[in-house]
Amino acid sequence: MSRITPFASGLVALALLAAGDAAAHATLETAEAPANSMYKAVLRVPHGCEGKPTIAVRVRVPEGVIAAKPMPKPGWQLTTVKDKYERSYEYFGSQLSEGVVEVIWSGGELPDEWYDEFVFRARLTAFEPGTMVYFPVVQECADGLAHRWIEIPAEGKSAHDYEEPAPGLKIVEQPGGH
Repeated sequence: MSRITPFASGLVALALLAAGDAAAHATLETAEAPANSMYKAVLRVPHGCEGKPTIAVRVRVPEGVIAAKPMPKPGWQLTTVKDKYERSYEYFGSQLSEGVVEVIWSGGELPDEWYDEFVFRARLTAFEPGTMVYFPVVQECADGLAHRWIEIPAEGKSAHDYEEPAPGLKIVEQPGGH
């Protein structure tokens, strides 16, 4: 009869935790939201690059996600890139044809051992329920290292099929079915 001691079970738990950390990637805290709603995107960055600290986080705002407004982060410089949208969108009674298409936090330092969140809010337009909307992210680290969380799953694939998948948001029905 074999018995697992508390020490051995602790080692197993640590090994599983370490394995989970190795596979961790940039994700959105809230992975579902209704179309035609305001969405608070909380991007979670779980680690650096090969032991090096994160020094910049760049998020591409996809078409159909409009009026993005990032949250400043103490110790980081905030920059936005504005451009024309592929089409115009109705936004509080007026037509919006350009806006923020990329958000960049830089100049800070997030050690590899630490986790942090980068936040912006935006309006989700009329996506169909079931649609996946992807936010490609480039995580720049010291010494020129980077994680490019930009892989968007092909038809019939999921984020689990990729090494560096882009964080995804699933569009769901409005509460009450509207």
